[in-house]
Amino acid sequence: MKSCGSMLGLWGQRLPAAWVLLLLPFLPLLLLAAPAPHRESYKPVIVVHGLFDSSYSFRHLLEYINETHPGTVVTVLDLFDGRESLRPLWEQVQGFREAVVPIMAKAPQGVHLICYSQGGLVCRALLSVMDDHNVDSFISLSSPQMGQYGDTDYLKWLFPTSMRSNLYRICYSPWGQEFSICNYWHDPHHDDLYLNASSFLALINGERDHPNATVWRKNFLRVGHLVLIGGPDDGVITPWQSSFFGFYDANETVLEMEEQLVYLRDSFGLKTLLARGAIVRCPMAGISHTAWHSNRTLYETCIEPWLS
Repeated sequence: MKSCGSMLGLWGQRLPAAWVLLLLPFLPLLLLAAPAPHRESYKPVIVVHGLFDSSYSFRHLLEYINETHPGTVVTVLDLFDGRESLRPLWEQVQGFREAVVPIMAKAPQGVHLICYSQGGLVCRALLSVMDDHNVDSFISLSSPQMGQYGDTDYLKWLFPTSMRSNLYRICYSPWGQEFSICNYWHDPHHDDLYLNASSFLALINGERDHPNATVWRKNFLRVGHLVLIGGPDDGVITPWQSSFFGFYDANETVLEMEEQLVYLRDSFGLKTLLARGAIVRCPMAGISHTAWHSNRTLYETCIEPWLS
């Protein structure tokens, strides 16, 4: 006959197995209640504003990202706000570069850039001059990537006595190049003056020889995707196809990206990016220039799919 002590020991050994049998019917419920496996976090998003803008302009965009990609670290860079956005673009590039370097350093998996209007040119220059950038998607939001040639309210406010036909006299002077808008003013009727005087756009486009052209092209090609967004009802970017690297010829006929010399010569990498399927074009009608960063449909269609 077994002793009381040995019986207790036997019961102690069998107790865990008995509890397992009792819990089996509840196992599916326990699995449902268990915490979900940790999802790899979304890549950080860096937002660069446009002419006369500030970080406040992007409150809707920030809300959309937080709703669809919770936990995403979004930094809307608060630099060169308001009238300070008229500072020369190379000066702005340097300031934004100093701001994005530490963000990129903390994101070994890469970052996304969302850059609006004039900010799209700042970001393209950043991709050119940064040897070690890790930009996964560069989202160019209604940006005059091939330049601007139009009589807009901004232009009339800055240069009230000038029209687009004679603004080259100001913009293609050393004094004029001290204004950001003149850094990408592109007069199709004075191409020689543009090529010789443009201290910014002609350089990042590789339209004028300079010692850094090869390195800048190599750096630009590090980008994962180039997402181009714009539309015919923008009302500011002129021609609106500039958002897709289209632009006027001397007769003011718009030539699409594939017809531009910068593409045909692959001067800074457009042709290479298109060949590898890295360029995405997302045209949207019915959106005015100041509404690109607050339109929910535009966000869901053209921006959200690229925020991995």
